[in-house]
This record gives sequence, structure tokens and C-alpha cells, in this order.
Amino acid sequence: MPSENPRIALLGFAIECNRFSPVSTAADFAEDTDISGEEIVRQARSENSITLPDLPGFFAEMDRTGPWTPVPLRVALAQPGGPVDQAYFEELMADILDGLRKAGPLDGIFISSHGAALATGSDDPDGDLFEAIRGVVGPDLPIAAVFDLHANISRKMIDNVSVFVGYLKNPHTDIYDRGVEAAKHLRELLAGGKTAIEMVKLPLVPPSIALLTAPGNPYGEMIAYGQSKVGGDIMNVSVMAGFAFSDCPKNGFTPVVTARNGNRAAARALALDIAQKVWAMRDRFKKPMTPLSEAVALAVAAGKGAREPVLLADVADNPGGGGRGNTIYILKALVEAGAQGAALGVFFDPALAAEAHRLGKGARFTATFNSKEGNEFSQVFTAETEVLALADGPFVGRRGMYQDMACDLGPAALLQVGGVQIVVITNRQQCLEPMQLELFGVDLSKVRCLVVKSRGHFRAGFDEFFTPDRIYEVDCPGLTSPALHNFNWTRLPRPVYPLDEQTSWTPPAA
Repeated sequence: MPSENPRIALLGFAIECNRFSPVSTAADFAEDTDISGEEIVRQARSENSITLPDLPGFFAEMDRTGPWTPVPLRVALAQPGGPVDQAYFEELMADILDGLRKAGPLDGIFISSHGAALATGSDDPDGDLFEAIRGVVGPDLPIAAVFDLHANISRKMIDNVSVFVGYLKNPHTDIYDRGVEAAKHLRELLAGGKTAIEMVKLPLVPPSIALLTAPGNPYGEMIAYGQSKVGGDIMNVSVMAGFAFSDCPKNGFTPVVTARNGNRAAARALALDIAQKVWAMRDRFKKPMTPLSEAVALAVAAGKGAREPVLLADVADNPGGGGRGNTIYILKALVEAGAQGAALGVFFDPALAAEAHRLGKGARFTATFNSKEGNEFSQVFTAETEVLALADGPFVGRRGMYQDMACDLGPAALLQVGGVQIVVITNRQQCLEPMQLELFGVDLSKVRCLVVKSRGHFRAGFDEFFTPDRIYEVDCPGLTSPALHNFNWTRLPRPVYPLDEQTSWTPPAA
């Protein structure tokens, strides 16, 4: 008999790992989110949570649909970066497993995940964690997990959860909704439902800029196709494109299907059907970028009023994919070209932000960008600078992925270099939210050229100012360059399309 007041354990481990970025440490998680016990419940029921929105969504739906008892364990999230320090990951996993053992009888588990983690001692820490959890709670306890659609999927991951829920939108504006969906599925499993999960992996690793889900994009078309099949024995369809920069054996475009009534054959057949359709359209997962010289010319023309304002996306230096958020290629080119009315958000340089705070608003000084940064792409840039505004850093997002989320730039400053205003921050993050500039009084409606260090999530935040036809993805060097041939791949399965143009794939037997 199902429990009238089910006890649901709650945990989270979410980071997107870039093999080429510096190691992610305990300090990186502490700077973002690393919480335990009742603080998890408080954040999940807060209007402005610091967690991923799937956790508040899960709570809202569970609260709406009947009595339940949250059993909070630990939730750890960090900005995308390099592989997680193995010692930290093992401490986190041990803490979660110890919490499960001490929790007493449980009726289910909810996991807020990402799915593209690496650790310095493992290429599949997500799978390691799920397998260890299953080993503690046994084979039958319902486990619902939510994943970013850039997750890299392994059999170990899907074999140790009961329902797999991937995001459906990119930019990721549906994370809350996926938490709601996970709660609905978990309620069904608590009532006695049984599931089977299947996946099919393709030798396809598209560049991230080709993975938008707006109409006209191939990825969005395949996600929509998958959703058209949901119903009956098909509980969930998640079309997972993966994250190229993890550079791991799990890389590869992977449809994942969860079926009711243990109908593994139905799950397998649909995953294979989607995989075949994706492979047939693989050539559409290519997308050209705008050369830097052309992008600067557009910015200069916009500054003179000769054309409409433009948004330049510095996709190769996206902190949302493990970039440092501090390359100077576009900034330097704009300054040297004399661009006017430009703004750049957001530039990660704690030392420069601290110096601006020490000198104060109105100060003029010679600023050195990247004075303390050692990454090969984070070159030094020196320029005469004025401090226009200062902020301590906390804000609540108002649009897109950060809407209603409690966020923090850390000590930050708005600097003026020539005709370019730059928001310099202490806490590394991508620019995807107007408040990251409006906090300093920047009027985005008057900016002639906006440069964002982001891959695509900015589109949901800045769409009130820039239509898609005025957005340009700029080809520059960086840790997240969509030009995949620029990287020294060591663990990515080869051959793989589009890196290897002649890659072939034979569908496995259904």
C-alpha cells in the first residue's frame, strides 16, 4: 500500500564540466550553493531560491498534490568549470550516502542534477553517485532525477534511476517546470507504477551554438517530435545533446526514453526512432560564426547610428560552459576601433573589481585587466579607465533563466574604457540577465552594442532589447569555442560528427 505521507529524500549535485578548464574545488561550490538539511527546504520554498529552479518546482507540485515529508540531505551546485576535485566529490557522496542510511524508511528520492559532471578521478561521477545511492536504498525505491539537456549520458546513470527528466528548452527557461514534472512522475511511481529506461547514443557532438530550441532549429524540432510521442506507456522523452567540452567517453547525442509498465521495448524503439531522425539531419547541426573584424564593424556602425543596435555574443568565453569570462579579444578590438555606446557584461576579474572599490566611484586610473589570471586565453589588457558605479553584488533576476532567482556578482564595478562600459565582477558567471547591467544604472535601451559573455542563455534575458536578426555569435579563441577542431581531444569517442566528416553510424537492432 502506498504511504499516505511519503518520505522523500532530496539531494542535488549539478555542475557542467569542461575538460580544458581549471579544476572545480570545494570553494567553487561554496561560492555558489552547498547546503544541507533544513536550509534545503527553506530555499526550495523561498520566492527567490539560490538552488536550481527544479527543486522549487518539485516542492510546489508535491505540496499541491498531497501530504509528504521532505527528507533533505545535501544540494551542491557550482558554476561550470573543470573536473571536480576528487576529494571533494568523494566527501559529498559519502555525506549523501550517510544521510540516506540515517534517514530511516524512505518512499522515494528526488535528485536535482545536471549530468555533465567530471571528477579528477572519474569520467562519470553522476553515474557513480546514482549507483552508490541505488546500492544503499535497494532496487525498487522510486528515484526521479532532472537533467540539463547538455548532459552526457551513461548506462550507469539511467540504470539507477526510475524516471529520467531532461530539460526541453534552450535557453533553459523550463527548469522549474521539469521539477513539477518530476514530482508528478514520482507520485505515479509512489502509487505503484513501474518503469523502464532506454537510450541510444549517436557519434554526433554538435557545437553548442547549434543547439537552440526556438522554431527553425533542428534540435527544437527533434525535442518537439519526442514530446509528440508522450502518452500511454511513454512517460518521458528526453533528447540529450550532450556537452562537447567534457571530452569524455560518454559524449554523444543521446535520446533517453522512460516507459511505463516496464515497457522496455517501447522505450527502446522510440529512442532508436529519434536517433535515426537526428542522424538523418546531422548536417543541420552546423552553424557559422561572425569573424571578429565584421563584428567590430557592425558595432562601430551601430555606435554612429548607421544601423540598429547589435548584440555580440562572445561564445568562446562562456562561463556557462567553463570559460573564464575574461578574454579581451572583443573588448580590445572595440576600444581600438573607437566604438561608441557599447557595453560589455560581465567580465570576471576579482582583482580589478577590488581595485575599483578601493579607489571609489569617479576615480580615473590605469586599469590592468587579468593582472592575476594565468589562463592562456586570458591575456592582459591595460587601458585608461573611469569608475562609473559600484555594487556589492546581490540581485534578484527578472528575466530568462535567472528570473526570481537570488544571484550575486560579488563586489562589482561599472568601468568606462573609451566608448565601452564594462561590468567587472568577482563571482564568475555568464551574462544572461539584464539586471547584471541594470544594477549599475545601465539603460540597455540606449546601448548601441552589447557584448555578452554567454553562449545562448542570454537570448531569454535580452530578447526585449535585441531580436534574433541583430544577434551575432563572434568567432574568437577561448575555452568554449564552437570551432571544435581547435581543441586537443583525448577522450572523446572518435570518429564523431562533425569533427570527422566521414563518420558513419549503423543503427543497433531494436
